[in-house]
Amino acid sequence: MAVETHGIRPQRVLRHPGLRFLFMRTLATLVVVTLVVAMAPYAAHAQVGSERYSSLVIDAETGRVLSAANPDAERYPASLTKMMTLYLAFEALRDRRVTAAQLVPVSAHAAAQAPSKLGLVPGMRLSVEQAILALVTKSANDAAAALGETLGGSEEGFAQMMTLRARALGMTHTTFRNASGLPDAEQVTTARDLAILARHLIQDFPDQYRYFSVPGFVFHGRMIPNHDHMLTTYGGADGIKTGYTEAAGHNLVTSAVRGNIRLIGVVLGAASNSERDIHMAALLDQGFAELGAPPAGFAVARLGGFVGTAHAATLPAGLRAHNPTQTRLAALHWRQRHGRLVRQAAIHATGGHGSLHTTHAALPPPHAGAANKPLTRAGVIHAHACGGHAKPACKPATAHASRKVTTIASG
Repeated sequence: MAVETHGIRPQRVLRHPGLRFLFMRTLATLVVVTLVVAMAPYAAHAQVGSERYSSLVIDAETGRVLSAANPDAERYPASLTKMMTLYLAFEALRDRRVTAAQLVPVSAHAAAQAPSKLGLVPGMRLSVEQAILALVTKSANDAAAALGETLGGSEEGFAQMMTLRARALGMTHTTFRNASGLPDAEQVTTARDLAILARHLIQDFPDQYRYFSVPGFVFHGRMIPNHDHMLTTYGGADGIKTGYTEAAGHNLVTSAVRGNIRLIGVVLGAASNSERDIHMAALLDQGFAELGAPPAGFAVARLGGFVGTAHAATLPAGLRAHNPTQTRLAALHWRQRHGRLVRQAAIHATGGHGSLHTTHAALPPPHAGAANKPLTRAGVIHAHACGGHAKPACKPATAHASRKVTTIASG
């Protein structure tokens, strides 16, 4: 290509230091711009269509597939593995092989698991319910291993139980090697298998499924928040699990309800949490639109900031309500702290230090007769209620604050 020099010799221009710098900077800028433009299609492709990417959206009631991309390609589940760990825990609770209050011993093996973790130490004990909450919120690998050892005798034995249950549920392309989802080349699954598992969790354990919507819980004075931001950013979302390892990418299974339609979405191998969440929202929006679901206009009352604590208590007669929303709000007034069930005062009783907010994160509706059954929910305390009042649950976590931790896998 000919270059117009307007009578100026390029050699003389480049001999001048200032002009030479300007020329080189301009040339470098042109090269960068050219590369960005040329690589843009490939970057977009890598975000949602990389070699490890898969997605699937189904109608939870019928199982009908609404959209799919590589649904049967083998992928690493990362912490989505804990969905099966929880399924087997819910089975054990249903069959009364364990109770929610039963203590789970922490072995050296469990305590040695890589982050994300609670920081359990050998010889420590936590309840089955605390372990469940640790899995659905922080995606704690040490709690998952300890729970697996309690239910299966060893984590290896429990992983075999997980794989057998997967086959029984129709998850034909899934193999488990541990209870947490920490990296293992032989631990694989598919988007379709994970959708099957999510559907069974919702349908087989409707009461226990509510654990997945807790905003957080208090463990040994520390607030443990839920990693799943879809609960607060997507209208109708009420669970279920996030996951990440370097090999797997950023994974997510979400279920959401609009009107009388429940969808289950699976996104595997995203490049970041934000990309994963945005992509999931787009896929669910597309699915709801296809089925003619109403827009996400229904909002349930929810306390803004929170310090959640687990409980499984039958509501007193005075708090039982026939209105589903009232029932859900009444359930929020109860919590368990350090093994003792106590009533959590309503937010309007905080003397003006608390306030009531609304979001689009809908809670699953109670089942018939739920007022007479234990409601498994998370108590919620507005963060403002802590202002000016010293409460242990409101203090920031200080345990292990000086320890530098590298996260290998997280929820």
